[in-house]
Amino acid sequence: MGHKQYLAVGQSARNRLFGIPNKKPVPLNMLISQQRKLNHGRLAVITFSICTVVLGVILSFVPWLDYIIFRELKLWNGSLSYSYWQRPGVMRFTKVYIFNVTNPQGFLENGEKPKLNEVGPFVYREDMEKVNIKFHDNDTVTYQHNKILKFVPELSVDKTQKLVVPNIPLLTVTSFSPNLAGWLFNLLVSGLAITYRERAKPFVHVTAEELVFGYNDPLVTLAHYFYPKGKRPNSQMGLLLARNGTLDEVSTIYTGQDMEKFGYLDKLNGLDHLPYWPESPCNNIRASEGSFFPPKLIAKNEIIYVYDKDLCRIMPLKFRKNVYKEGIQAGLYTPPSNYLENAEVNPDNKCYCQGEKCPPRGLQNISPCQYNAPVYLSYPHFYDAEPSLLEAFEGLKPDKKKHESYVLLQQKIGVPIEAQVRVQLNLKVDQAPNIRVNNIHKFPDIIFPVMWAQEGIDGIPTSIWKWIFLGTTFGPIVAPIISYSLIIIGLAILINVFIKAYKSFVIGQNSLEIVEIGRETIRRGSTLIINSSHKLLPNKEASYQPLNQSNPNIPHSSREEKLQELNFISRSDNISTSIDELKSILNRDFVKANFTEIERESLIHSDNTFIMSEHRRSRIYKVTDSY
Repeated sequence: MGHKQYLAVGQSARNRLFGIPNKKPVPLNMLISQQRKLNHGRLAVITFSICTVVLGVILSFVPWLDYIIFRELKLWNGSLSYSYWQRPGVMRFTKVYIFNVTNPQGFLENGEKPKLNEVGPFVYREDMEKVNIKFHDNDTVTYQHNKILKFVPELSVDKTQKLVVPNIPLLTVTSFSPNLAGWLFNLLVSGLAITYRERAKPFVHVTAEELVFGYNDPLVTLAHYFYPKGKRPNSQMGLLLARNGTLDEVSTIYTGQDMEKFGYLDKLNGLDHLPYWPESPCNNIRASEGSFFPPKLIAKNEIIYVYDKDLCRIMPLKFRKNVYKEGIQAGLYTPPSNYLENAEVNPDNKCYCQGEKCPPRGLQNISPCQYNAPVYLSYPHFYDAEPSLLEAFEGLKPDKKKHESYVLLQQKIGVPIEAQVRVQLNLKVDQAPNIRVNNIHKFPDIIFPVMWAQEGIDGIPTSIWKWIFLGTTFGPIVAPIISYSLIIIGLAILINVFIKAYKSFVIGQNSLEIVEIGRETIRRGSTLIINSSHKLLPNKEASYQPLNQSNPNIPHSSREEKLQELNFISRSDNISTSIDELKSILNRDFVKANFTEIERESLIHSDNTFIMSEHRRSRIYKVTDSY
């Protein structure tokens, strides 16, 4: 019987039968389709993985963390830095130490060195906020400081104890007497001695509260009424009196559109320079007001600048080393050694001399900021100053750790996390030999220490610390991990989907042909067995019978084409030889009809292991081991 009625073997199955690799390219649509239908779940997974990879690549090249940090760092109504700047949540303290003179009579009458006893600290908590805030189109904001100093008794010594200090108003007036009519000053001081007996002496007895926040003095009262407006002092004598309440000074700073200027001053009271000094660099205001420093400028320079009204100038701060505070890396900045250097050594300080002889190392004249009172600035205890200044007194003990100013600055965002500015106020006294009232003429030429103050912050609140730690310490470590993890996860998902899709595609395409080959082989073998078993196995006790007998009314040709299921009936256990002969016949008849000459030679000598294995895999037909 012929075999033309059976399906031809596909090319893919031929290649697999003979071990020839299938060179047909795999379609790209196998990734998003299954059995020629769009697989929406797989498409969603592929889209997600591609987006993940692309996002990871973008994040690895774009400084997205810096973008977030700088966006919140800029000053605008609603940013994180704005709330911190407008009303700082930090505990800001001002500590005052007063030099009590223990031998005023011995100093005036016997020429003894002044014996100074440091009394303090007198601690004041500073509640500060920015008021009258107004943003401008040129990347600036204008504001004023509102400060309230509150005494903290638990951190302080008794503020009601009496201390002996130089009479600053009186000695200020008498210091001008050599250049004016001596009789006029004698008359003035004599009148004071009669009317205000205690206020006409070179030394006065006052409490720390009075010295810091004001006491009544007749000379100060007169100056308040007769000085022209704008140069008029307060109605009372107090070293920190002008620091309470809303300050008159109007500041304008940059808000951060240009990070090289962020936090730096643009104007003070509408001026782009300090009016106290005639020329640059003394009148320069290119400095931070203390809240922020420009991060990009910090990265380029080792020196930053800060402005403080009490200093009457900008203070340079030089980078020293990196330190850690509460897990956050910060740069330690201190004033350079030439900050208060003599003008002969540091010419930049010459413009502070105001037409007079420049002071020695460690001093700076700030009288233009103090209503022309002869007040000089220095480090506490004359630290890092001319030795002669220290030798004129007893009781001064300069210490770098206690008396040096410093700032711990987080350089990436330009925010101070700890800072202390320490300055000493000294009174420059010129001897008045013509004024003999109360032995004033015996007060020599001297730079006399009155008090020193420490102002700053010891740390930042937890809420601010968390943001700084997240943006500067934790974020730079996690950001690349997130970026590369997105790339790895996305690629892993893509590879996994591709492998599964490829397996599904290969099995889906080839299994149908393989199964069909198996079916055709079984059918042909069944027909041969039915028709030839009586010839091949005449003496064996085994035969194949159709499960369903053919209908005799159906034509013979139709019955041959009808597929029949077989029932194997074993008549004997020893049939291996006949089965081998049967297989040989099956191979020859099957391959002659469907394969080329070369293929026939290969298949005739084979045992159909490949086809039978495919039968088992597809579970279409199982061949027993004995077969």
